[in-house]
Amino acid sequence: MQFILFILTYPFLWVLSRFPMKLLYIISDFFFFIIFYVVKYRKNVVTSNIKRAFPEKTEQEIHSISKKFFRHFTDLVMESVKSFSISKKNIRKRYVYENVEVVDELYNQGYSIALMGSHHNNWELSYGLPLLTNISCFGAYTKIKNPYYEKVIKASRTRFGYDGVPTFEFSKTIKRRLEENVQSLYILLSDQSPQIHKTNHWHKFLNVYVPVHTGAEILAKKHNFAVANMTVTKVKRGHYSAKFELITKTPNDFEDFKITEKFLAITEEHVKTQPEYYLWTHKRFKHEGKYDLWEEKFKKKK
Repeated sequence: MQFILFILTYPFLWVLSRFPMKLLYIISDFFFFIIFYVVKYRKNVVTSNIKRAFPEKTEQEIHSISKKFFRHFTDLVMESVKSFSISKKNIRKRYVYENVEVVDELYNQGYSIALMGSHHNNWELSYGLPLLTNISCFGAYTKIKNPYYEKVIKASRTRFGYDGVPTFEFSKTIKRRLEENVQSLYILLSDQSPQIHKTNHWHKFLNVYVPVHTGAEILAKKHNFAVANMTVTKVKRGHYSAKFELITKTPNDFEDFKITEKFLAITEEHVKTQPEYYLWTHKRFKHEGKYDLWEEKFKKKK
């Protein structure tokens, strides 16, 4: 069944990816109308998330952010389709790194890097980073259940030297790279909600006390990686600017979870600058109010 689904849909996506972005954005406008006005895909989830994150905003402001988000969301889908065939020239034109020298300097100083990032603006096109730096780049991702799409998507993302690694294999990959004495940059998107039984820490994020991912900090402390953050700004439709910020070269100088909290603070401030481009369809606050349950059932077992 998975193969049938693949052969019925992939040729269409392959052809679609060859369309110019101007045409893809016309298609995006059509899907925006369907999703926002007809299907109303996760509209309640998006509205609820925005209200929790920005309780000071009026209903009109929340509606405006929601509408702009869905316009961006359908654009993001089309940009992801385009990524199947996007050229080196085009990805470098559309996804600009303001200060890649931050990464280069750490690499030249002998550091491997834990690069923290968020689901804000466009994170999919970050796989073009190896075109601009000599350090090997790896990114953790959730493996797709359809093995045929898994193979195709991984192949498209590795065309420029980036290597996507399933989350459950990430620690093994780091161990292997360390044994081979190869400096690497490990991209970890750390802003979404972890499973409650795997939670190590809770913190206030976008006005809600929630469980947070601490994997990047744990890996950095374990292996003495430098820690940096990457924020992405939408400049205009289809064009993004990524900026790096060094958090620390000495992660073990920080108390536990302080690196994670610093990352969350940076992310929160950046989301506030362009709230319409954050991934609001994700149930980011689904564990709100469950701290006592976590403390009773899971914290004592850690």
